[in-house]
Amino acid sequence: MNPEPNRIVEPPRIAGELDTISLRPQRLDEFIGQKPLREKLRIYIDAARMRKEPLDHLLFFGPPGLGKTTLAGIIANEMSGNLKVTTGPALERAGDLAALLSNLQPGDVLFIDEIHRLSPNVEEILYPSMEDYSLDIVVGKGPFARSIRLSLPPFTLIGATTRLGLLTSPLRARFGIVEQLDLYNPEELSEIVRRGACVMKIEVNPAAAMEIALRSRGTPRVAIRLLKRVRDVAAVSNRPLIDAPLAKSALEMLSIDHSGLDEGDRKLLRALIELFSGGPVGLATLAAALNEEQQTVEDIYEPFLIRKGLIERTPRGRRATPTAFEYLGLSAPVGYARQMSLLEGAE
Repeated sequence: MNPEPNRIVEPPRIAGELDTISLRPQRLDEFIGQKPLREKLRIYIDAARMRKEPLDHLLFFGPPGLGKTTLAGIIANEMSGNLKVTTGPALERAGDLAALLSNLQPGDVLFIDEIHRLSPNVEEILYPSMEDYSLDIVVGKGPFARSIRLSLPPFTLIGATTRLGLLTSPLRARFGIVEQLDLYNPEELSEIVRRGACVMKIEVNPAAAMEIALRSRGTPRVAIRLLKRVRDVAAVSNRPLIDAPLAKSALEMLSIDHSGLDEGDRKLLRALIELFSGGPVGLATLAAALNEEQQTVEDIYEPFLIRKGLIERTPRGRRATPTAFEYLGLSAPVGYARQMSLLEGAE
């Protein structure tokens, strides 16, 4: 079973990002949103330049699609270094990481996405590399084995994760800069849509850009994907200008409502309410009812539904809020709100 469903509103992993590479801003001043983070990064980068040193190692965490990879590319550009990109699962053996590290040039930026998925033996290789710019290699086996320490050029490691809690404490402690990326507001997403339309040479009026932004789940990657699908509808309809009615009809055709929820979200809400009377229900049971993997439910569906106030995570399991009943046009059972309050008190 595929652990991640093919959903129009689901940000793809790095392997699926190639189609948006030309839309990425190249400099920090071009990056839209995350203003507090941008201001701090500007200080860190300028200070490192003044000292003529590599930037301290950075760790970005937050939901997928918010710009962690883009920021890594921007930092490499700002520091005049090359960007090397890999993922935690791709580094299966210590030798894989050692080969990457030994080929770095001074000032390069090594970006590891899903860094929480590094295996322990690979992670241990990183420790001396991050602290001392050195690489320890064991030569030989058994009683004849010996360790050789190789010097590495100064570089910057940027790690990205959607699950900060899964990082080991020793690894997390070795990052000098740890920053969270949050979801974007509609105004920021509207600006991102307009910038993307300009790069793709699409004419989009402000109302249409906002219509797309409001349905983008607070995520730039989703906003660009929706813009491309609306562009397809406009092209087939021979409409040179994308206006609000066209954008709205195109997004409704994709089953994405005004709140950004798609059919997968509604399926989860219906299962929670119709099969389990609103909950609470355990994650494993809910995932089985949806025929999905637990991680898919936890990482893909739940964060946005929780942010919208439609479901809650509790020690007893997941449960729907009264807002979820209203969203589906249903009436919450008599005393449901009181039952929720009693359960909260018991927890």
